[in-house]
Amino acid sequence: MKRYILIFILLFSLGGNAQNISGKAYYESKTTVDLDAFDGGREIPEEMKKMLMSQVNSALEKTYILTFNKDESIYKEEEKLDAGPVNPAIKMMMGSFIPGAQYKNLKTGEIVEENEFFGKPFLVTDSIQTLDWKTTNESKQIGQYIVFKATAMKKVDPNDFSMARPKKKNDSENSAVKQDSTQLQDPMDMIEIPKEIEVTAWFTPQIPVSSGPGQYAGLPGLILELNVYRTTLLCSKVVMNPKDSDKIEPPKKGKEVTRAEYIKIVKDKTEELRENFQNSGGRRGGGF
Repeated sequence: MKRYILIFILLFSLGGNAQNISGKAYYESKTTVDLDAFDGGREIPEEMKKMLMSQVNSALEKTYILTFNKDESIYKEEEKLDAGPVNPAIKMMMGSFIPGAQYKNLKTGEIVEENEFFGKPFLVTDSIQTLDWKTTNESKQIGQYIVFKATAMKKVDPNDFSMARPKKKNDSENSAVKQDSTQLQDPMDMIEIPKEIEVTAWFTPQIPVSSGPGQYAGLPGLILELNVYRTTLLCSKVVMNPKDSDKIEPPKKGKEVTRAEYIKIVKDKTEELRENFQNSGGRRGGGF
C-alpha cells in the first residue's frame, strides 16, 4: 500500500511537467520459434536445425528505439551492422511481415507505418487500435521503474503470417505425409492463424506517456515490457528529456495505402503464390 501511495505522490509531482515530457526508450526483442513444428513431417538434421535457428534469431532479435513526447512517438529498429549472413529466403520472409518505422499520434488517433512486402515499400495509414486493457495491482520493477501489469485480447489480421502456428495433425495425416515424402505439402495447409491473442503489457505511471512499442498504446504510463504471442519486447534503457531530442514525424517512404488496401494486397499475393504452388504439382524438382 505504501508503494502505491509513493507512486501517486510521484505522479502528482510530475503532472506539471507532463506537457513537456520527452524521451527515448530502447527495447530488446526476443521471439521463440519451434522449427520442429514446421518440419512438414520430415525430420530436420540437428546441424541444419542449429544453423537455421541461428539465422532466424539473427533476423528476429533486434533492438528498437521509441522516441516519444506527450502526444507523438516514432518506433523503429536501431541501425547496426549485420551480425552475420542470413539466408535470403529467411530475410525476405521476416522483412515481409515485420513493419518498419511506426509513427503514432495519440491526439489524432493516427498510426503510419512503413511496410515492405516482397521487396515493394508501402506506407500504411490506419487508426490506432483501441484495446480493452484490464489493469491489475500486480507489479514488479524494471530498472528504476515500478511497472504494473495490464492484459487485453487483440483480434488478429487473418493475413498476418507473423502470427502463424502449425496446425495440429492427427495420426492419419502424419502417416500420409510420411508415405509420400516426394510430395511437398501446401505450406498454407500446414499453418493456421489464431483469431485473437492475449497481449500482456507492463507499464509505468512514473513516465506519464500513454504510448509504447509498435502499435500499442492506451495505458496510463509508458509500456516498458510487452508480451505478444511468441514475442517479448523488454525495455533496456530509458533516456528522459534528452538535450538533443530527435524530431518526431511520420515516415514518408513507400506507396500510400490504407490498412484495408494493404491487407488486400497481401491476401491477393498470398493466393497467387499458393495457386502457383498448386499448379506446379508441389513436387520436389517441380520448378517451385
